Amino acid sequence: MNPPASNSADRLQDAVGSTKPDNRIEAIFGSRAFFRLWIAQVVSATGDWLGLIAIISLAERISDGSEGTAIALVLGARIAPGFFLATAAGVMVDRLDRKKVMLVCDVGRALVLFALPFVDTIVGLVIASFVLEIFTMLWSPAKEAVVPNLVPRDKLTTANSLNVAAAYGMFPVAAGIAALLAKLSERFSDEGWVDTWHLNEEGLAFYVDGLSFLLTALIIWRITWPRRSREERRSAERGSWDLGGAIRELREGWQFIAVNPIVRAVNVGLATAVIGGGMLVPLGAIFVDEVISGDGADFNLVLFALGTGMAAGVVTASVTQARINRARLFPFALAVAGGGLLVASSSSVLSIVVPMIAVVGFAAGPIYVLGFTLLHENVDDELRGRIFSALLVLVRFCVLLALAVAPVLSEVFDGLSAALWDDRIAEFGGVSIFVPGVRLTMWLSSVIIVFAGVLAMRSLRAGSGAFVSSTSAPVDAEADS
Repeated sequence: MNPPASNSADRLQDAVGSTKPDNRIEAIFGSRAFFRLWIAQVVSATGDWLGLIAIISLAERISDGSEGTAIALVLGARIAPGFFLATAAGVMVDRLDRKKVMLVCDVGRALVLFALPFVDTIVGLVIASFVLEIFTMLWSPAKEAVVPNLVPRDKLTTANSLNVAAAYGMFPVAAGIAALLAKLSERFSDEGWVDTWHLNEEGLAFYVDGLSFLLTALIIWRITWPRRSREERRSAERGSWDLGGAIRELREGWQFIAVNPIVRAVNVGLATAVIGGGMLVPLGAIFVDEVISGDGADFNLVLFALGTGMAAGVVTASVTQARINRARLFPFALAVAGGGLLVASSSSVLSIVVPMIAVVGFAAGPIYVLGFTLLHENVDDELRGRIFSALLVLVRFCVLLALAVAPVLSEVFDGLSAALWDDRIAEFGGVSIFVPGVRLTMWLSSVIIVFAGVLAMRSLRAGSGAFVSSTSAPVDAEADS
């Protein structure tokens, strides 16, 4: 039998310390333990982006004239493990001590990165990328699974907003570090010891990246986790490590996704929305060029509007978290994002496209935050690893599908538009609309996002009795010792 909620709250209080109102760290982050975990995420995310930049640069340098193929192979090695091993990794995360899992993954990534400066073949780079992704695939769901054990329930939305900032806000920082390291390598390029230790542009980046993961491991090692109850530790120990036991736990995770309306809504909503939103990545510049007749500066303005809107949306969701119904706002945000994209892609005027793309960003920003918060609130501790692993692999697959399908659809629709309407559809009053393939594809992507919102809304309505309030119930303090 699980201990009373008050005991769980006491264990959390003992682990993270006092939560006095005048303590700014705890007022923002919910607890000192989560603040330390967030710092670890910032360092880890910076290392991830820096390593990715360096790996792509190294693949291009040693490709022997086949840069595109080499980069595709390396990036494929970063994607492939998720398709086949992500859910199994979730089972391991649910069974093992999550703190130890994160420590082993950080040290393992550091060792691989320290070896990468001496890799001079595409095969070696692909193998290293594959191993790095396996460690990352274990680290990410372990981190997501412990967040609700470190943060009070009324701070989960803020916690997930901070997680988004840590994950994606570090890319420009990593790019700046990569540029500085490149300049530094040029300065010492004539020194003999530079060649001995492979301290060229990529080598320096790999060494710094490896040190960042060792620093992450040190930070995580110093975090005090709330301890699991005796009953939960015994239950975890009874888990079977045979193949049949693993398959049963895999099935449990997928069955929970299928039958729980909130978890199903988040998975279906996020995955479907990613298909629609992911199509923008390869099509945005084409749309600005063909439809708006703009240039690179105009495309950068569109990207700025999208990024600014997303940041504003995430901040708004965090500030208003105590007054919003996340289960209702999640599908509504999807519908608004899809509708805004439909209006933007229907316009040929930059002054309309830019503010509408900002609206898309404002609605899309909270989607990730709200979805992850709903999962944190509605998934028990013993299932979180499997649920988040399933979501991450589903989103990864949908991103790849969108990136691969969007250019093909655009070309197919180009041919259909030319054959059926001579690239223009007549309206009333003799006005015609230019309909190249890129616009038709973006219309389709906006419809997909709206459809994702409708699916999520239907699923959430079906499980309306299972909704949790935004601020009720103490945080579950069940975590790994």
